[in-house]
Amino acid sequence: MMLLAQGPASRGPMFVSPEVTADRDVQLRLFAPNAQSVRLNASDIPGLSAALNANGPNPAAALVKGENGVWEITVGPVDAGAYRYQFDVDGLMVIDPRNPSVSEANNNVWSLVTVAGSDLFDTKNVPHGAVASVTYFSTALNKFRRMHVYTPPGYEAGKDKYPVFYLLHGAGDNDDSWSSVGRAGIIIDNLIAAKKAKPMIIAMPAGHTTRAGFAPGSPQDEFSRDFLDDVAPYIDQHYRVLTGREHRAIAGLSMGGSQTLNLAIPHLDKFAYVGVFSSGLLSSFRVARPGAPALPPPTGPGWEEQNKAALENAATKKGLKLFWFATGKDDFLVDVTHQTVDLFKKYGFKPVYTESNGGHTWLNWRDYLSEFAPKLFQSQT
Repeated sequence: MMLLAQGPASRGPMFVSPEVTADRDVQLRLFAPNAQSVRLNASDIPGLSAALNANGPNPAAALVKGENGVWEITVGPVDAGAYRYQFDVDGLMVIDPRNPSVSEANNNVWSLVTVAGSDLFDTKNVPHGAVASVTYFSTALNKFRRMHVYTPPGYEAGKDKYPVFYLLHGAGDNDDSWSSVGRAGIIIDNLIAAKKAKPMIIAMPAGHTTRAGFAPGSPQDEFSRDFLDDVAPYIDQHYRVLTGREHRAIAGLSMGGSQTLNLAIPHLDKFAYVGVFSSGLLSSFRVARPGAPALPPPTGPGWEEQNKAALENAATKKGLKLFWFATGKDDFLVDVTHQTVDLFKKYGFKPVYTESNGGHTWLNWRDYLSEFAPKLFQSQT
């Protein structure tokens, strides 16, 4: 354990958390002298995704208490990436008070540890863009909303116009997630520096319109109205963006992938590039998470029926430069992806489908972004 100088008695011993070793082990510590049990809830780390599993407490997630009241756990080696985690202290979930790095979600916040070793999303000595937290008023929802917007290196000092990529997050997350745990800005910085991707603006809106979460709905759901009436017009008005569908892309993961289809297909004249990560038509082919109650069947007209005119529109289909799907073979939504791809093939679309290893995890979604972004806007002059 890396111990520093003893602090005041009221603060307890001084120590470091998190600590990442050269071998990519992650050491986490928490001062909780009166706790009876401390467990690690670590998103995406295999075997540690929950403090409890189907058989009760997960032994691999248990921290060990030292004589000084500091609980400690070492996990790894882990793959390079960014990992969310919380501590379960006698049943109460808390973030790491020694770690200032956090990642927001829709209803909570996670501590965040980054493990270096990736050519794709390590922070490098290259020109960096900026990610801004932008507040706008949603006329569709009659309230103030927030989104994150990435601008490429040199944007502030220049006058050039850029294509725009709308990047949507998954259920339970918010507009911060792609920038923090997803490392989207760093990924695009590295791709631009390596001349593998075109400089672009990336708008990352909040996919949840309330704290209650998401229920797959029609293309006219609240988020779609907010996006069409306010998000996209705000970007067009406040940023130097190129106009025309050939300069506009949209993609999303999980819930955001379903929202992408809800937005893009009825408005295919606005998007030439569409990406769906670990998702599909959730309102048509619905699957519950493992261990969760079965979802009820959809009611009312199906997505296919609602969008038949758009699905059969040869003119807008012709201008679609890329229709890209990617899902992990162990993802609980992989069958939804297969069925969705088959539906679009039935209507003459030419979706590209990539099946990776792994499941419903940021370990895949960062990779999917790294594969999808270089394919965008390559035909522009």
